[in-house]
Amino acid sequence: MAKFAAVVLPPVFLDAIRAVMPAELSMDDFIAACQRPLRRSLRVNTLKISVADFLTLVQAYDWRLEPIPWCAEGFWIDREDEELLLGSTAEHLSGLFYIQEASSMLPVSALFADGGKPHRVLDIAAAPGSKTTQIAALMNNQGSIVANEYSSSRVKVLHANLSRCGVKNVALTHFDGRVFGAALPESFDAILLDAPCSGEGVVRKDPDAMSNWSPESVAEIADTQRELIDSALHALVPGGVMVYSTCTLNAQENQQIVQWLLTTYGNAVSVEPLGELFPGAQQALTAEGFLHVFPQIYDSEGFFVARLRKNHTITPPAKPHYKLGKFPFTPLSGKESAEISQAAAALGLAWDETSQLWARDKEIWLFPTELEPLIGKVRFSRIGLKLAERFSKGFRWQHEAVIALASADGKLRFELDATLAQEWYHGRDLYPQQPPECDECIVTYQQQPLGIAKRIGSRIKNSLPRDLVRNGALDFHL
Repeated sequence: MAKFAAVVLPPVFLDAIRAVMPAELSMDDFIAACQRPLRRSLRVNTLKISVADFLTLVQAYDWRLEPIPWCAEGFWIDREDEELLLGSTAEHLSGLFYIQEASSMLPVSALFADGGKPHRVLDIAAAPGSKTTQIAALMNNQGSIVANEYSSSRVKVLHANLSRCGVKNVALTHFDGRVFGAALPESFDAILLDAPCSGEGVVRKDPDAMSNWSPESVAEIADTQRELIDSALHALVPGGVMVYSTCTLNAQENQQIVQWLLTTYGNAVSVEPLGELFPGAQQALTAEGFLHVFPQIYDSEGFFVARLRKNHTITPPAKPHYKLGKFPFTPLSGKESAEISQAAAALGLAWDETSQLWARDKEIWLFPTELEPLIGKVRFSRIGLKLAERFSKGFRWQHEAVIALASADGKLRFELDATLAQEWYHGRDLYPQQPPECDECIVTYQQQPLGIAKRIGSRIKNSLPRDLVRNGALDFHL
């Protein structure tokens, strides 16, 4: 394992931490924690497998899993063999788990703290997708999520993680998050604003996180955070819940941002304390009811989480002036939908009434029904799943649809052994001893869909998208 680089903590930063750290915590413990490598952790993706079944599946491995108190699906993980990356395991490639830092699971846990089932969720700063996939799993792929990412280079990564995890109820947008309050006022019953921040809490993962830190940069970031939280509040329906979170530690980006919102909007907003979120939450609880997680408390990244309730309507901002252009999709008729559903069912693909079929030229897409009222109000980069392309001889089913929609009891599933599954991820054609009986099948490993394939004689032609092909060593416990 590579040696952990020492973290340089500027004196002015340490002074800021002293000003906000509770008396019962030690600055020496804080500095020592920042110098330790971060514990690795994962979250089981319950869209693919239950926690109990996952634990049974990996029981024979050299994985020591310790439950994370605030996330029933989360575990710290320690492995004897560190030569192969956790991201190269079969279980990660097939979407059974997401490599996610433990503290970053807190905001979504707080968003769902009351056990509610939101219908329409906005994730304002979504990439790379850890929290979006966590939200989708807690929603069981029902309802809808608008996942926004301002950085164009990170939108592709966001989509790749959603696809790997079998998420089907998400629409992607690529905006400055400050537009949502005006563009989609009172449209979401739950909003996660995991705000861009100075990143003071992530030094255990990234020793260079503080290299550009300065009081001036913190003040500039805080200005943006105020505008983002203001926009988010306007996008929230009355009675809805918003979680504001950061992976930084100073009060300027945390307590002061929330206090600004409360001062600005008075009794339109209230804080819902998080002291009962999980056993031990009191250790990080502030007087206001926020969670201020210093890294030495739970041996994790630093984090801040606040849960807010919008109590009544507030004056909406002026509507934005922009042209959306013509929406290029049209909903399919009942007859066409039935034809496509029947063809998909023959392959083992299924969906319910929370998704509807739309078409663009020869493309067939599956959109979350809950998002239809937003069509024409904002420009989406991508909605739902691309299901298939229509041809004169039938349909060409898409990889992401197979990953999300393949039923566990499909008749055209063809289970691979570990050797063949590795060959699949290496992008090579397969030569099983006993080829599948059908010309088209869904190849699986550990009963999880890996993709769709065609049999050509005794060969299975590999159709894994080229950007998913892995060239390095894989960990399939041969």
